[in-house]
Formats: sequence, structure tokens, C-alpha cells
Amino acid sequence: MIKAVFFDLYNTLAGFRPSRFEIQSRALKDFGITPTNKGILKGYALADKFMASQKSIMPLENLSKHESDYFFAKYESLILEGDDIKIPIEQCAKIWNTITKIPYQMTLYDDVLPVLTELKNLHLRLGMISNMGTPGMTLSKEMGLNKIIDLSITSQDAGFTKPDIRIFQFALNQLNLQASDAVFIGDQIESDIIGAENAGLITVLIDRDENHPNFSRCTRITTLKKLTAALPV
Repeated sequence: MIKAVFFDLYNTLAGFRPSRFEIQSRALKDFGITPTNKGILKGYALADKFMASQKSIMPLENLSKHESDYFFAKYESLILEGDDIKIPIEQCAKIWNTITKIPYQMTLYDDVLPVLTELKNLHLRLGMISNMGTPGMTLSKEMGLNKIIDLSITSQDAGFTKPDIRIFQFALNQLNLQASDAVFIGDQIESDIIGAENAGLITVLIDRDENHPNFSRCTRITTLKKLTAALPV
């Protein structure tokens, strides 16, 4: 029987508002490009995998300005590639620069608080493990989660980024738990699922954009509403 459930943040507990498609559409309009929702979501899956790989090598905040500019130009090119839009990397850099000027905020998905409350009622401890470069306590307060989750750990707190097993071990140690006591839910196969598996946790992939319909490495859900039934409690 498990004792705790840990969650990733971005694209697991929270997403952007306006949506990623709305942000891209607004920016691309200035360049005469009309994207599709399906294509942009597919592209974000490619781009976020690229970002997870970069974070496992070096945190984005440690990149030089030149390296950062190139990284985000490449990130944008992968987003567009998902929609079969292929343009020069220099133009991708200009598009990304436009995107950075569009106001947005990260907000919880509608299924989050009801499910977290349900898990709390099952006497499970709840935590968040994120690669965000912000202190976990600050992040949980900003997201309105500080009163319902027991622990919020970020790469800044732990000194390691997912998929490094040490960030998962750091979180487990804070709650005096063994890896076999906990489940981790995330949307990234490499940084979340494989990272947590290597640390010994049970894993659940949340595939909100349905980019991995044939994934079978672990339990796959498309909404947190299906989580409780999928847990070994």
C-alpha cells in the first residue's frame, strides 16, 4: 500500500492561460502563419522533450545569453515542426521573441483540486517535484497548493533536476519515505517517468494532450480524474 503521491507541475497540475495554442496563434499571426491546435500540441511534445533533455544536462538559467537565445529558437522550431511548419531558425528566434512579450500565467487544471482533496481523504501524503528554478515553498504558494500538499520540491531546493534520481530521493527523505511507498505522476517520459522509475517509485504518465496513445511502460491516464482508480491503494 502506498503512503504518498508526488506530482510534476507543468502540464501535470498546471498549464498556461491563455493556452499554448492561443499564445502561438497570436504570435504567428504577425508572421503570416496560421497553425492548427493539433499540430501545436504535437509540437510542444517534441519541444518539451528537448527542454527536459537540456535541463538534465544544464539548467536553463545557467546558459549564456547566446546559448539561451539559440535554445529557445530551436524550441520554437520544434513546436512548429509538429504542425509541419518549417522555417529558418532565425525566424523562429523572432517568433519566440514575440511570444515572450505576450502576457500569460500558469493556472491549475480544473481536475486538480478535487483530485488532491480526494487523495487527502484517503490519508495519502501529497508532494510536488518540479524542475522549475523557483523555491518549492514559493511555487506552491503561487499556485495555491500550499494548504493541500505536504511538500513542494524544485531543482533549486534539491540541487538536482529530473531525471536525476537524487531529486526524487531528496523529496522522499523530506517525508521519511521509501521509494516503494510513493507514486509519481508526470507528463514527460524521460524526466518524469524514467527518472522516477530509476529512483524506485511507481509511475503514472498523464498524457493530457494524448501524444502517447500507445504508451505501455506504466499506467497512462489523460485526466487526473482517472488517477485514484489507477493507484495501488
